[in-house]
Amino acid sequence: MATIAKKELIDRITKKTQCKNITAKEIVQQFLHEITTELAKNNRLEFRDFGVFEVKERAARTAQNPKTLEKIHVPARLSVKFKMGRIMKEKLNAQPDPS
Repeated sequence: MATIAKKELIDRITKKTQCKNITAKEIVQQFLHEITTELAKNNRLEFRDFGVFEVKERAARTAQNPKTLEKIHVPARLSVKFKMGRIMKEKLNAQPDPS
């Protein structure tokens, strides 16, 4: 499994859209900023057929340090949940072509 960096995605967008690299970079960066801003406001983001981002609260719990076996309190915190949409599900679960 390969890791794709933001720069690689920007290069792909630049190549496919024929726009300037700096323009694509600004658009991608602004898009990511808007997602982060909306999630920080506890808003739900829905991209039809792609997926949904939403903020969930993880409950406080008691954990254990595996080395010392000491019990520690982990406070409640917020995290982001992503639920994939129909098109992503189809692409991820598509059977490989037997040819």
